Amino acid sequence: MPPTLASLLHHSALRLTVRAGGDRLDVPVRWVHASELADPVPYMEGGELLLITALKLDAEDPEAMRRYVKRLVGAGVVGLGFAVGVNYAEIPKALVEAAEHEGLPLLEVPCRTPFLAISKAVSAAIAADQYRAVTAGFAAQRELTRQALSDGPEGLLAALASQVDGWAALYDASGAVVATAPEWAGRRAARLTADVERLRERPAPASAVVGAGADGGGEDQDRVELHSLGTGRRPRAALAVGTAAALGTAERYALHSAIALLTLTTERSRSLQAAEQRIGAAVLRMLLAGEPDHARAVAGGLYGELLDAPFRIVVAESASPPVGQGAPAGTVGAVSRPTAGGLVAADTNGDPLGGLAECLESAAARAGEAVLVVPEGERLVVLAVDGGAAEAACGEFAAAVEGARAEASGSASGGSSSVGSRDEDELVVGMSGPAGPIAAAAAYKQAEQALSVARRRGRVLVGHEQLAAGSVVPLLADDAVRAFADGLLRPLNEHDATGRGDLVASLRAWLSRHGQWDAAAADLGVHRHTLRYRMRRVEEILGRSLDDPDVRMELWLALKTTAAVGE
Repeated sequence: MPPTLASLLHHSALRLTVRAGGDRLDVPVRWVHASELADPVPYMEGGELLLITALKLDAEDPEAMRRYVKRLVGAGVVGLGFAVGVNYAEIPKALVEAAEHEGLPLLEVPCRTPFLAISKAVSAAIAADQYRAVTAGFAAQRELTRQALSDGPEGLLAALASQVDGWAALYDASGAVVATAPEWAGRRAARLTADVERLRERPAPASAVVGAGADGGGEDQDRVELHSLGTGRRPRAALAVGTAAALGTAERYALHSAIALLTLTTERSRSLQAAEQRIGAAVLRMLLAGEPDHARAVAGGLYGELLDAPFRIVVAESASPPVGQGAPAGTVGAVSRPTAGGLVAADTNGDPLGGLAECLESAAARAGEAVLVVPEGERLVVLAVDGGAAEAACGEFAAAVEGARAEASGSASGGSSSVGSRDEDELVVGMSGPAGPIAAAAAYKQAEQALSVARRRGRVLVGHEQLAAGSVVPLLADDAVRAFADGLLRPLNEHDATGRGDLVASLRAWLSRHGQWDAAAADLGVHRHTLRYRMRRVEEILGRSLDDPDVRMELWLALKTTAAVGE
């Protein structure tokens, strides 16, 4: 502990005596300062023991002493030392009464005790306290390191909580609680998810002091420090430490050691990341080449369990280049932040593929399942456990992006906002059906087909199971298809424009009735012979036979395409 007035009184060499404020001697002394100024307050910082001889003070004037002592107390002076036998044989009664009234400890300094001796004693005590703190910090560092090596992050958190006499919690990049110590701190840590997410938005390294007692309970009114963990642009994790009071020097050393160790634990080296990505890319290439046995041998313990159960292949694309590869600095993707399940699908920083990869990896890590993520330029390929956490996170991420796009579109249409949808920046994702290593190539093709449909439909995510759902008409929303339809039907439209008959409407009615003359004629309100004549004119103008099923199919799709455009 730092030196206090009580410890100075117990210092046998100083021979100090208490004359006032004897009930406030346990206050810490930050420093000792000697001043004979009538008003030394401008030079005080608070926490000082002020030493005087009253050379320029009228120490016998009660009113002057009350003003003097009151200003000292207001400046945070913790004690006043008066040297007797210099200007006054004893401490004047006016000063003693003023100190008693204001509650300021007043110490009598005998003539044979120089002020320098008091300064040295306080300085030595402060140095000893700092040395003890440093020594305790090194001891804490050794213990934290031992726990990290033997029990991982959980052991480290337990040791840290013991060192700071409080609780500690570790969060992943999404803001979800990974571990707490002691276990009862889980509920308090969960309340801080929003604060962790805000911390994640700030440049690393970042820290914040918050409160966990949002429900008004006195026992939950902790002082909580949040610290980001990681060395990259995005924090990979966060640490929360809750205590009843501000951390001391030794506790601060322990906290900083824990931050360093957890950073080493959670932040994989760039070379290791690159090596794992190369292994993942090799496994993927072997699976797609129809070599599942070789892929399993290369995957080993890193991705081997992923190949032991059905998996899904996810293919994602975005025209936005990853950050650092052409994306403007500071660009932020318009993605919302859902918090269900700890998912964070926000702040992609112009790199939606990176945000998706981080989301899936975090979800898989929390669930303890393997996931293979292979970045390929503006494409991301993922192998995820069928029905697992990564697959669910992919759906939640896509829903978040869909919601953000809808909100941005509404803002843009509702006013003069410049917020809008930029097709070149939009994320599209295709997901295959469940497959095994032998069928990986087919699953990859399914994912690519779903990706193409997602792009055509303007959706973020389409699963292969959804390809047969709904109508085929939205798939025709393509410039080439529309051009074909316009060209095929142009002669009929030109004929109708001259007022010589409604061939297009008649053709649509006849095709919709599967060539049934009476039903189609009834729909049009004409005689069936009139309808027969019109269909012969269609054949003559187009130079095609309506008896050919391919011709009927092309005409029907052309009619549906132009109708969709008209709508």
